[in-house]
Amino acid sequence: MAIAVTLLSHSPDPIRSLYMAYRTCYSSLTPQQVAARIGDERISRETMLAFVEERLKTGHTSPLEQVWFEFAISGVSRAFSHQFVRHRVGISFEQQSQRYVTYKGGRFPYTVPETVERAGLAGEMERLFEEAGALYERMVAAGVPAEDARFLLPNATNTNFKVTVNLQSLLHICDLRLCTRAQWEFRKVAALMRAEVMKVEPVLGRMLQPKCGERRLGYCDEDYEAWEACPIGRVRPHKELLFKVYESYRRGELQPLRDEDFRTIESAAELQPDSPGDGGAASG
Repeated sequence: MAIAVTLLSHSPDPIRSLYMAYRTCYSSLTPQQVAARIGDERISRETMLAFVEERLKTGHTSPLEQVWFEFAISGVSRAFSHQFVRHRVGISFEQQSQRYVTYKGGRFPYTVPETVERAGLAGEMERLFEEAGALYERMVAAGVPAEDARFLLPNATNTNFKVTVNLQSLLHICDLRLCTRAQWEFRKVAALMRAEVMKVEPVLGRMLQPKCGERRLGYCDEDYEAWEACPIGRVRPHKELLFKVYESYRRGELQPLRDEDFRTIESAAELQPDSPGDGGAASG
Protein backbone atom coordinates (compact mmCIF):
# COMPACT_ATOMS: atom_id res chain seq x y z
CA MET A 1 0.00 0.00 0.00
CA ALA A 2 1.54 3.34 -1.06
CA ILE A 3 2.07 6.12 1.44
CA ALA A 4 -0.42 8.96 0.95
CA VAL A 5 -0.61 12.33 2.73
CA THR A 6 -3.50 14.75 2.15
CA LEU A 7 -3.96 18.20 3.67
CA LEU A 8 -7.60 18.18 4.82
CA SER A 9 -7.79 21.66 6.29
CA HIS A 10 -5.69 24.44 7.79
CA SER A 11 -5.88 27.84 9.47
CA PRO A 12 -8.14 29.93 7.19
CA ASP A 13 -5.45 32.55 6.56
CA PRO A 14 -2.11 31.50 8.08
CA ILE A 15 -0.27 34.70 7.15
CA ARG A 16 -3.00 36.88 8.68
CA SER A 17 -2.97 34.71 11.82
CA LEU A 18 0.80 35.06 12.16
CA TYR A 19 0.71 38.80 11.46
CA MET A 20 -2.02 39.30 14.07
CA ALA A 21 -0.10 37.26 16.65
CA TYR A 22 3.20 39.07 16.08
CA ARG A 23 1.59 42.52 15.89
CA THR A 24 -0.20 41.92 19.18
CA CYS A 25 3.26 41.61 20.75
CA TYR A 26 4.94 44.52 18.98
CA SER A 27 2.20 47.13 18.49
CA SER A 28 0.44 49.64 20.75
CA LEU A 29 -2.73 48.87 18.77
CA THR A 30 -5.24 46.38 20.11
CA PRO A 31 -5.77 43.15 18.18
CA GLN A 32 -9.20 44.46 17.19
CA GLN A 33 -7.64 47.61 15.72
CA VAL A 34 -5.07 45.57 13.80
CA ALA A 35 -7.85 43.32 12.45
CA ALA A 36 -9.86 46.37 11.38
CA ARG A 37 -6.88 47.80 9.48
CA ILE A 38 -6.41 44.48 7.72
CA GLY A 39 -10.11 44.41 6.91
CA ASP A 40 -10.16 47.86 5.29
CA GLU A 41 -6.79 47.16 3.59
CA ARG A 42 -4.84 49.87 5.37
CA ILE A 43 -2.54 46.95 6.13
CA SER A 44 -1.96 45.23 2.80
CA ARG A 45 -1.22 41.58 2.08
CA GLU A 46 2.27 42.59 0.95
CA THR A 47 2.88 44.39 4.26
CA MET A 48 1.78 41.35 6.24
CA LEU A 49 3.96 39.00 4.19
CA ALA A 50 7.05 41.21 4.54
CA PHE A 51 6.55 41.61 8.30
CA VAL A 52 5.94 37.90 8.88
CA GLU A 53 8.98 36.88 6.82
CA GLU A 54 11.19 39.16 8.94
CA ARG A 55 9.72 37.85 12.19
CA LEU A 56 10.26 34.26 11.05
CA LYS A 57 14.00 34.97 10.96
CA THR A 58 13.97 35.60 14.71
CA GLY A 59 13.72 33.17 17.60
CA HIS A 60 10.19 34.32 18.48
CA THR A 61 8.29 31.12 17.78
CA SER A 62 5.21 31.14 20.04
CA PRO A 63 3.01 32.77 17.33
CA LEU A 64 3.70 29.73 15.13
CA GLU A 65 1.61 27.67 17.55
CA GLN A 66 -1.48 29.60 16.43
CA VAL A 67 -1.34 28.24 12.86
CA TRP A 68 -2.52 24.66 12.37
CA PHE A 69 -2.69 22.03 9.64
CA GLU A 70 -4.90 18.94 9.47
CA PHE A 71 -3.60 15.87 7.59
CA ALA A 72 -4.83 12.46 6.55
CA ILE A 73 -1.99 9.93 6.38
CA SER A 74 -2.40 6.38 5.08
CA GLY A 75 -0.32 3.42 3.99
CA VAL A 76 2.35 3.85 6.67
CA SER A 77 3.76 1.03 8.75
CA ARG A 78 3.54 0.43 12.48
CA ALA A 79 7.32 0.83 12.47
CA PHE A 80 6.69 4.42 11.34
CA SER A 81 3.82 5.03 13.74
CA HIS A 82 5.94 4.14 16.79
CA GLN A 83 8.29 6.97 15.79
CA PHE A 84 5.54 9.40 14.79
CA VAL A 85 3.74 9.40 18.13
CA ARG A 86 6.97 10.38 19.91
CA HIS A 87 6.20 13.90 18.69
CA ARG A 88 3.89 14.88 21.53
CA VAL A 89 3.86 18.69 21.73
CA GLY A 90 1.62 20.69 19.41
CA ILE A 91 0.22 17.67 17.59
CA SER A 92 -2.89 15.53 18.06
CA PHE A 93 -3.20 11.98 16.68
CA GLU A 94 -6.03 9.62 15.84
CA GLN A 95 -4.79 6.24 14.60
CA GLN A 96 -6.49 3.20 13.11
CA SER A 97 -7.05 0.71 15.92
CA GLN A 98 -6.00 -2.93 15.74
CA ARG A 99 -8.31 -3.56 18.68
CA TYR A 100 -11.51 -2.44 16.98
CA VAL A 101 -10.53 -3.21 13.38
CA THR A 102 -10.36 -6.92 12.56
CA TYR A 103 -8.55 -7.97 9.37
CA LYS A 104 -11.01 -10.10 7.43
CA GLY A 105 -9.68 -13.34 6.03
CA GLY A 106 -6.39 -12.71 7.80
CA ARG A 107 -5.37 -10.28 5.05
CA PHE A 108 -3.63 -7.23 6.41
CA PRO A 109 -1.87 -4.50 4.35
CA TYR A 110 1.87 -4.25 4.87
CA THR A 111 5.03 -2.55 3.65
CA VAL A 112 8.09 -4.34 2.27
CA PRO A 113 11.15 -2.03 2.34
CA GLU A 114 13.06 -1.58 -0.91
CA THR A 115 16.22 -2.83 0.79
CA VAL A 116 14.50 -6.17 1.37
CA GLU A 117 13.44 -6.30 -2.28
CA ARG A 118 16.96 -5.49 -3.47
CA ALA A 119 18.30 -8.26 -1.25
CA GLY A 120 15.97 -10.70 -3.01
CA LEU A 121 14.15 -11.55 0.23
CA ALA A 122 10.78 -9.93 -0.40
CA GLY A 123 9.19 -13.27 -1.33
CA GLU A 124 10.24 -14.92 1.92
CA MET A 125 9.04 -11.93 3.93
CA GLU A 126 5.66 -11.98 2.22
CA ARG A 127 5.28 -15.73 2.75
CA LEU A 128 5.82 -15.22 6.47
CA PHE A 129 3.18 -12.49 6.46
CA GLU A 130 0.75 -14.87 4.71
CA GLU A 131 1.40 -17.50 7.39
CA ALA A 132 0.88 -14.89 10.12
CA GLY A 133 -2.36 -13.80 8.45
CA ALA A 134 -3.62 -17.37 8.30
CA LEU A 135 -2.87 -17.91 12.00
CA TYR A 136 -4.48 -14.56 12.84
CA GLU A 137 -7.64 -15.68 11.04
CA ARG A 138 -7.70 -19.01 12.93
CA MET A 139 -7.26 -17.16 16.23
CA VAL A 140 -10.19 -14.83 15.50
CA ALA A 141 -12.33 -17.77 14.36
CA ALA A 142 -11.45 -19.56 17.61
CA GLY A 143 -12.79 -16.63 19.62
CA VAL A 144 -9.52 -14.82 20.33
CA PRO A 145 -10.34 -11.09 20.50
CA ALA A 146 -8.77 -8.93 17.81
CA GLU A 147 -6.96 -7.05 20.56
CA ASP A 148 -5.11 -10.27 21.40
CA ALA A 149 -4.78 -11.68 17.89
CA ARG A 150 -2.99 -8.45 16.92
CA PHE A 151 0.00 -9.54 19.03
CA LEU A 152 0.94 -11.65 16.02
CA LEU A 153 1.01 -8.78 13.53
CA PRO A 154 4.39 -7.41 12.40
CA ASN A 155 5.71 -3.84 12.48
CA ALA A 156 5.27 -3.86 8.69
CA THR A 157 1.47 -3.81 9.10
CA ASN A 158 -0.01 -0.63 7.63
CA THR A 159 -1.95 1.90 9.65
CA ASN A 160 -3.72 5.22 9.08
CA PHE A 161 -3.70 8.59 10.85
CA LYS A 162 -5.71 11.75 11.07
CA VAL A 163 -3.58 14.43 12.73
CA THR A 164 -3.74 18.13 13.54
CA VAL A 165 -0.39 19.85 14.05
CA ASN A 166 0.60 23.45 14.64
CA LEU A 167 3.28 25.13 12.56
CA GLN A 168 5.88 25.17 15.33
CA SER A 169 5.55 21.42 15.84
CA LEU A 170 5.56 20.76 12.08
CA LEU A 171 8.80 22.74 11.78
CA HIS A 172 10.35 20.59 14.52
CA ILE A 173 9.17 17.39 12.82
CA CYS A 174 10.75 18.48 9.53
CA ASP A 175 13.94 19.61 11.30
CA LEU A 176 14.50 16.03 12.42
CA ARG A 177 12.68 13.88 9.89
CA LEU A 178 13.79 15.53 6.64
CA CYS A 179 17.38 14.91 7.72
CA THR A 180 18.98 12.19 5.59
CA ARG A 181 19.71 10.27 8.82
CA ALA A 182 15.99 9.87 9.54
CA GLN A 183 14.25 6.60 8.71
CA TRP A 184 13.24 6.55 5.03
CA GLU A 185 9.52 6.15 5.67
CA PHE A 186 9.39 9.14 8.00
CA ARG A 187 11.40 11.21 5.49
CA LYS A 188 8.78 10.34 2.88
CA VAL A 189 5.88 11.37 5.12
CA ALA A 190 7.58 14.63 6.15
CA ALA A 191 8.36 15.44 2.51
CA LEU A 192 4.72 14.81 1.52
CA MET A 193 3.46 17.00 4.39
CA ARG A 194 5.79 19.75 3.20
CA ALA A 195 4.53 19.38 -0.37
CA GLU A 196 0.93 19.74 0.81
CA VAL A 197 1.73 22.94 2.74
CA MET A 198 3.60 24.33 -0.27
CA LYS A 199 0.37 24.06 -2.31
CA VAL A 200 -1.59 26.36 0.01
CA GLU A 201 1.05 28.61 1.62
CA PRO A 202 4.47 28.55 -0.10
CA VAL A 203 5.95 31.14 2.29
CA LEU A 204 5.45 28.72 5.18
CA GLY A 205 6.15 25.61 3.10
CA ARG A 206 9.65 26.89 2.28
CA MET A 207 10.38 27.05 6.00
CA LEU A 208 9.88 23.30 6.30
CA GLN A 209 13.44 22.06 5.88
CA PRO A 210 15.89 19.68 7.54
CA LYS A 211 17.60 21.45 10.43
CA CYS A 212 20.68 22.17 8.31
CA GLY A 213 18.56 24.25 5.89
CA GLU A 214 19.34 27.93 5.37
CA ARG A 215 15.99 28.85 6.96
CA ARG A 216 16.68 26.71 10.03
CA LEU A 217 20.08 26.17 11.74
CA GLY A 218 22.05 26.57 8.52
CA TYR A 219 24.60 23.96 9.60
CA CYS A 220 24.75 20.27 10.53
CA ASP A 221 24.79 19.39 14.23
CA GLU A 222 25.00 15.62 13.78
CA ASP A 223 28.29 13.82 14.42
CA TYR A 224 31.12 14.60 12.02
CA GLU A 225 31.20 11.14 10.44
CA ALA A 226 27.50 11.39 9.65
CA TRP A 227 28.05 14.79 8.03
CA GLU A 228 30.86 13.37 5.89
CA ALA A 229 28.60 10.52 4.78
CA CYS A 230 25.57 12.75 4.12
CA PRO A 231 24.72 13.10 0.40
CA ILE A 232 24.11 16.84 0.92
CA GLY A 233 26.80 17.30 3.57
CA ARG A 234 28.99 19.51 1.41
CA VAL A 235 26.09 21.90 0.91
CA ARG A 236 26.06 22.80 4.61
CA PRO A 237 29.00 23.28 7.02
CA HIS A 238 29.41 21.07 10.06
CA LYS A 239 29.23 22.67 13.50
CA GLU A 240 32.87 21.71 14.22
CA LEU A 241 34.04 23.81 11.27
CA LEU A 242 32.12 26.80 12.60
CA PHE A 243 33.63 26.32 16.05
CA LYS A 244 37.12 26.19 14.54
CA VAL A 245 36.53 29.47 12.73
CA TYR A 246 35.28 31.03 15.97
CA GLU A 247 38.26 29.74 17.94
CA SER A 248 40.65 31.14 15.32
CA TYR A 249 38.90 34.51 15.63
CA ARG A 250 39.01 34.39 19.44
CA ARG A 251 42.75 33.63 19.43
CA GLY A 252 43.38 36.48 17.02
CA GLU A 253 44.46 34.19 14.20
CA LEU A 254 42.02 35.81 11.81
CA GLN A 255 43.88 38.98 10.84
CA PRO A 256 42.27 42.14 9.50
CA LEU A 257 43.01 43.09 5.92
CA ARG A 258 46.26 45.05 5.55
CA ASP A 259 47.11 47.94 3.24
CA GLU A 260 49.05 45.56 1.02
CA ASP A 261 45.96 43.36 0.76
CA PHE A 262 43.97 46.28 -0.57
CA ARG A 263 46.79 47.11 -3.01
CA THR A 264 46.56 43.53 -4.24
CA ILE A 265 42.80 43.89 -4.59
CA GLU A 266 43.18 47.12 -6.54
CA SER A 267 45.86 45.79 -8.87
CA ALA A 268 43.88 42.63 -9.47
CA ALA A 269 40.86 44.75 -10.39
CA GLU A 270 42.94 46.64 -12.95
CA LEU A 271 43.88 43.38 -14.64
CA GLN A 272 40.30 42.12 -14.89
CA PRO A 273 38.04 43.26 -17.77
CA ASP A 274 34.77 44.84 -16.74
CA SER A 275 31.82 42.47 -16.72
CA PRO A 276 28.13 43.38 -16.68
CA GLY A 277 26.47 43.05 -13.28
CA ASP A 278 29.72 42.50 -11.41
CA GLY A 279 28.68 44.85 -8.65
CA GLY A 280 31.45 47.38 -9.38
CA ALA A 281 30.90 51.13 -9.36
CA ALA A 282 30.20 52.77 -12.71
CA SER A 283 32.63 55.39 -13.95
CA GLY A 284 31.22 58.86 -14.24
